[in-house]
Amino acid sequence: MGNVQLREVAFARSGDKGNTVNIGLFAARPEWYEVFVREVTPERVKEHFRGLVEGEVERYLMPNIHAMNFVLRGALAGGGSTSIRMDNLGKCFGSNLLRMEIEADEA
Repeated sequence: MGNVQLREVAFARSGDKGNTVNIGLFAARPEWYEVFVREVTPERVKEHFRGLVEGEVERYLMPNIHAMNFVLRGALAGGGSTSIRMDNLGKCFGSNLLRMEIEADEA
């Protein structure tokens, strides 16, 4: 087993609505999907965004397209128009998630 950053095996897209961020994570190859299901859990995603996400992280599996969707609540310090963060939108969360490392088989 070795570690790999998600950016090497996945694509992501993210956005926001109010104080909630949505991240779609797509396996670059179908065989990676089961590794994602095992490794990219709501708990690990919340830990990855520690200090940014105050609410719950929900995960929705979409095996037919080898993808998953994450909903991060309380992630934008109030939302775009009320937050004083430098990056007060959810657009960068997808890129940030791709920096997360997962444990994967050598193959």
